[in-house]
Amino acid sequence: MTMRFEGKRVIITGGTGGIGQALVELFAGEGGQVLFSDRSEEDCSDLGNALRRKGLETIFLAGDLRQKAYCESLISHAVENLGGIDILINNAGIIPRGNILETNDDMWFSSLDVNLTAVFFLCRAAIPHMQQAGGGAIVNTSSTWGIYPGPDHVAYCTSKAAVAALTKNLGRDHAADGIRVNAVCPNEVNTPMLRSGFIRRGIDPVNAVEELGKTVPLGHIAEPAEIADVIAFLASNEARYVCGATVEVTGAKPVYG
Repeated sequence: MTMRFEGKRVIITGGTGGIGQALVELFAGEGGQVLFSDRSEEDCSDLGNALRRKGLETIFLAGDLRQKAYCESLISHAVENLGGIDILINNAGIIPRGNILETNDDMWFSSLDVNLTAVFFLCRAAIPHMQQAGGGAIVNTSSTWGIYPGPDHVAYCTSKAAVAALTKNLGRDHAADGIRVNAVCPNEVNTPMLRSGFIRRGIDPVNAVEELGKTVPLGHIAEPAEIADVIAFLASNEARYVCGATVEVTGAKPVYG
């Protein structure tokens, strides 16, 4: 097995979600020392136990990314327990749906807090440790809907557009530190979060995912592993000259059309 991340200290947020689980298993399976996070202590424990049964050791710290103190504690927890941080994967995200008239204050601020401000807090806390170590890699999850905003997702699109801008800023500002900052920009991904959105709207998720797949030139919407593989590439030495990039992973499907 390829061990691209042997000895690398890795933080992954949103670790118990669809893409998150694929990331945690991938990085741990390729030699990384992984600290993952998510809101539910129970979900984190269940994932850790499932990975342990596969022979993979990870640690976790559950908490709310909307809280600055928790974001900063996640970085300090990695430093204390792993000895530092080499790779930060800002994967956690939420998708409030609605146009501006349908978007209440909580939807707006929750989207900004989780999708954007947590990324800011985590990067600000992690970068000094990466500078001290002589380099590192940060991969943020933006979205094609942040680059080409789609309809009726005003809070989500705005937050993800800001993540793309933040990524380009950090990539430029810290390239000289040997810190590569990039973002992956998926379109639809077959995750529990996507399927739960269909369920909330009274739509059968199996049929909805199948119909969405027909709109993708490659023939299906992305599976979590297909996004995780791109994130791992961006975090790895194979992408050593990629910095400040927003990489669209869409199966050739545009946001419109």
